[in-house]
Amino acid sequence: MDNYDVVVIGGGPGGLSSSLKAYQNNKKVLLIEREDKLGGILKQCIHNGFGLITFKEQLSGPEYVERYIDEIKKSNIKTLLSTFVLDIKKVKNGFLIIFSNSKGISKVLADNIIFATGCRERSAKQVFIQGDRCSGVLTAGLSQYYVNILGEKMGKEVVVLGSGDIGLIMARRLSLEGSHVKAAYEIKDSPSGLNRNIKQCLEDFNIPLYLSMTVTKTFGKDKLEAIEVAKVDKNMQVIEGTREIIPCDCLILSVGLIPENELISKLGVEMSKKTSGPVVDGQMMTSIPHIYASGNCLHVNDLVDYVSEASVIAGDNASKEIKEIEYKNITIDEHLAYCVPQRINIKTSNSKTIMYLRSRCKMDKAELKILDSSNSEIYKKNLMFVNPAETIRLEVNLDNIKDDIHITLNEKE
Repeated sequence: MDNYDVVVIGGGPGGLSSSLKAYQNNKKVLLIEREDKLGGILKQCIHNGFGLITFKEQLSGPEYVERYIDEIKKSNIKTLLSTFVLDIKKVKNGFLIIFSNSKGISKVLADNIIFATGCRERSAKQVFIQGDRCSGVLTAGLSQYYVNILGEKMGKEVVVLGSGDIGLIMARRLSLEGSHVKAAYEIKDSPSGLNRNIKQCLEDFNIPLYLSMTVTKTFGKDKLEAIEVAKVDKNMQVIEGTREIIPCDCLILSVGLIPENELISKLGVEMSKKTSGPVVDGQMMTSIPHIYASGNCLHVNDLVDYVSEASVIAGDNASKEIKEIEYKNITIDEHLAYCVPQRINIKTSNSKTIMYLRSRCKMDKAELKILDSSNSEIYKKNLMFVNPAETIRLEVNLDNIKDDIHITLNEKE
């Protein structure tokens, strides 16, 4: 049975980045991907805007991942495509990984595992849309695959539910393909996507965005014929008397992502209710030593550059033997939705800790502080604009902390 220093599960941008970093640290690396090609979701993201941080230039999704894939091909990283991990067991000398592919069921041993398994999209039933089970209702990612990879056409009269970035991008893409995108509806009172995508994908194409509204029902015997929309209150409950029927033949769902963490949670890794991903420290190590997580299975990122950055951290630390662990927790105030990492291992020496935070509300001017247990200020940063759709990234020296820390975010006048 083959034994690897590092096994990476997932061949998207996170898995590619962490694999390369572990390999550059002279480790024997195995990369497992369930699809028949590397690249993850970025294979079908033909729009630009990727790589501004990592490569200092605008790239399409395929261009971004090809830079990593080219380096993988030059390396001695073993790659298994069309391979499904069936089970992982903790054994005396590491982890036993059981997987299947065209060669049958196989096993390998791993000293360290990095999970980079990404996300899946929520479906119509998961957001409680009632009605007929007709064709023409599909997720934003699936519609992107049909149009960009298969060259298929969507409907003539399209409605988008949700204002996540992929939904916004598909509103523009379908408009360019000749569809009439009638409107986008968002159940929250503010958009979920990046400001630039609201401008470039909706406003530039005269597509209206209706906030505090949702789709409640679909109609159509075989093919979608219409939808029902309604206004919602601050608790996201339908306001009776506001229901309206909208004729359309295609409904695109951009209603959130669910981190793919079935495998890692089966191992007993501590999970965060705030991110639906594993709880990690500054080295991206989970509650089980030698198991790491990165990318969208850790938390849903708005920029692929941050996925790659965190994955490099995971790959680097999975290549090291972390002998001592003493955790100090990171807590956040009510204006923040989450922080990754959720704790710091004070036994590791780092000149910097990368932190990713997300706010709960918009603020034109804000002040972010990191406080120690005595409320003394460790770090302060003024932010010109805060938006729940955009990650707050911090680079902080936390070498000298001795106790738990607390992060506050407050609006400034």
